[in-house]
Amino acid sequence: MSYTLNNGVEMPSLGFGVFQTPPGETVTAVEAALSTGYRHVDTAAAYGNERQVGQAVARAGAPVFLETKIWISDYGYEETLHGFDKSAAKLGVDRIDLLILHQALPSEFGRTLDAYRALETLLADGKVRAIGVSNFMVEHLTALLEKATVVPAVNQIEVHPYFQQREVQEFGARHGILTQAWAPIGGITFYRDSGHSSTLEDPVIGKIATAYGKSPAQVMLRWHLQQGRQVIPKSTNPKRIAENFDVFDFDLTDADLAAIDALETGKRGGPDPTEVTLKSFGREIPEA
Repeated sequence: MSYTLNNGVEMPSLGFGVFQTPPGETVTAVEAALSTGYRHVDTAAAYGNERQVGQAVARAGAPVFLETKIWISDYGYEETLHGFDKSAAKLGVDRIDLLILHQALPSEFGRTLDAYRALETLLADGKVRAIGVSNFMVEHLTALLEKATVVPAVNQIEVHPYFQQREVQEFGARHGILTQAWAPIGGITFYRDSGHSSTLEDPVIGKIATAYGKSPAQVMLRWHLQQGRQVIPKSTNPKRIAENFDVFDFDLTDADLAAIDALETGKRGGPDPTEVTLKSFGREIPEA
């Protein structure tokens, strides 16, 4: 299953994420994912594991849709062009399938606009197949679209049952921007007043999972896919990697989808995009 991006590029509907995967574990994890059947890997310059992703992909010898992100420290026109060079070299490729800006950096949005202009140049030069953004809210997308000549193909944002960002999703849909969900199953850091600490322990999701003979994680991934989002679950456990990929043999009912929709809390788990600044989050991305 795949999605067609707004420029006609095909992107797998389910990818493999490597956020917070240590470099020493990345090759093994990505190899396990590719052997399972994943054909999309999402990494980032700031993750520090692009080189290991590239090594695993090279060993696999299979076509893989590669996505990575430019960190805010490399924003600016020339800086972002060089950021591409650094990422491509680490990944071991001449062309990157999807290159996106990691944060909106609203405190210095002029640098963000210059960085996006560099992505447009890379797209025009054939060095990337598609471009996009990450953690852009409606106000950031609105400001970007006023200046951009290419509409972002993707906006990667935090979306899971407890935090759904519907306004951002709806804005993206109106403009042909695919929502890509990071933290799609919530993880252990998202809390609710009911006392359980994880979406994996949520009784509503658990009841649905039991009815289908699936895990809570599989139910959440299916919820995303049926609502048109691309997902990038992560794990270093081969069993969970395989489990997360096994989500194409069942369909949730409208009632199931509505029950999961109703779990919205409005509470963000990750950093507030409006508070990401160079002073607080900037760090040098090494050449190698």
